[in-house]
Amino acid sequence: MSHDITPNSDRDLVLTRIIDAPREHVFKAWTNAELLKQWFAPLPYTTPHAELDVRVGGANLIVMRGPDGTEFPNRGVYLEVVENERLVVTDAFTAAWEPSEKPFMTVILTFEEHEGKTRYKALVRHWTAADREAHENMGFHEGWGKCTDQLEALASKL
Repeated sequence: MSHDITPNSDRDLVLTRIIDAPREHVFKAWTNAELLKQWFAPLPYTTPHAELDVRVGGANLIVMRGPDGTEFPNRGVYLEVVENERLVVTDAFTAAWEPSEKPFMTVILTFEEHEGKTRYKALVRHWTAADREAHENMGFHEGWGKCTDQLEALASKL
């Protein structure tokens, strides 16, 4: 099944990259909590805690920590899980289909085979154009780019 994840509105941000690692390794780095903690936050931020129940309806809790010790908990629920191909997660829910206080985004990740490497696409769909703009101003492109570099470094060694 092919999914077009080109930004198609003023609410979307997208990152596309060829990662020099098999897609199974890239997918595993997204779905294994111990691996995710090693790359998820753009350094010097860290990810000291991650709980991942990777199944449709399963919840996750990923805590990022800033250099000053401030923690940023991120909760979400998986909407779609296709092993080694696709992950869809949203912060619209926190657990067991409980609505979050303020939904911000849905992340659609695709992992496609590309000559022994992975064509990795992250489409981040926001509820409003203002949310997209806020995320962009927070440093989406730099932050997600740096995290993808860290993801590639880890996935290439698995």
